[in-house]
Amino acid sequence: MESGDIVGTGDYDVETKREKLKSLLSQLLADPILADVPKNPTLSDVVTLVSLEKGSAMRLSIVKLDGSSLDVAVMNSATLKDLKLLIKKKVNEMEQANMGHRHISWKHVWSNFCLSCNNEKLLDDDVVLQDVGVRNNSQIAFVPYVMKKGPGRHSKRKKHRLFRSLHKTC
Repeated sequence: MESGDIVGTGDYDVETKREKLKSLLSQLLADPILADVPKNPTLSDVVTLVSLEKGSAMRLSIVKLDGSSLDVAVMNSATLKDLKLLIKKKVNEMEQANMGHRHISWKHVWSNFCLSCNNEKLLDDDVVLQDVGVRNNSQIAFVPYVMKKGPGRHSKRKKHRLFRSLHKTC
């Protein structure tokens, strides 16, 4: 028998163990107590949920523009940027589960809308959520983002007018 003909039993054992683990995991996730665990949890998802139980994380309700909401769990030390990434991930998962793949331009979303808590717009991505009054069970809402005009800043409309006038003269 040549070395290429030998079938290792180690590969079979690993594959069998992996299948048993997947089966056990799906049984665990079917338990109503673990209903808040995502279908394909990552290690960070599990860590956040354990931290939520310990009190070192908070559950937030994100109110979308259509009035529906989704719940997310973030660490107490999370920044606005962390929350935005989590919202993006959660919405993309929901869209994938409901309608298949539908592309959402998050660059467009964040340039036209911002998040708000207690009627205060959250604009600084580096701010820690707890520093701006976000607490466990807080409601965060999407609100239209209007850039303040300031020195050296133009609204998008003025830029378009500027470019239109440049094209007219050419």
